[in-house]
Amino acid sequence: MAETVKANSSTAAAPAPTPAPKAVAKADKPKKPKPSARHGGGSAKASRRKMRKKKSQIQARRKKEFTYRGNTMEELLKMPLADIIELLPARARRSYIRGMNPEQEAFMTKIKNTDGPVRTHRREIFILPEFVGKTVHVYNGKEFQPIEIKPEMIGHSLGEFALTRKSIKHSGLGVGATRSSKFMPLK
Repeated sequence: MAETVKANSSTAAAPAPTPAPKAVAKADKPKKPKPSARHGGGSAKASRRKMRKKKSQIQARRKKEFTYRGNTMEELLKMPLADIIELLPARARRSYIRGMNPEQEAFMTKIKNTDGPVRTHRREIFILPEFVGKTVHVYNGKEFQPIEIKPEMIGHSLGEFALTRKSIKHSGLGVGATRSSKFMPLK
């Protein structure tokens, strides 16, 4: 009798066929609206442009941590000068390997020891991580131009940020510049 019960239960336990899960999943997923429908009319091209603009604004707000050749600012400040020099571009690296003259050394000690702005004529000094956050007044041939040193300036020289030439801005045409301007009344 027990054998008959086992046989009946094995035939009754056969699972009923279920619908395919892929078909159910497709029916449950809401359809993604077209780009033109998402942004209230207009052409699809205009809506794609709006979406790109929106994405770029979101990325612009995100502040990315500064790294210089794979090292964070904290790591750069802990490194010895010899290791930092190896990370600099070729011109800056060569400049520091050759050594500094007494004026450059005086500038380096002054910028390390003072908290306020430092005035200098040394435009050729390349910016190191320990200069970041300091203000340096660099002479441009006429006046001392203040420069707030930021992490992105590492490896560049001080003179790159204190321009020596002004950009020329021309006004309108002068009297006699064209044939018709000869007959204009002078004020």
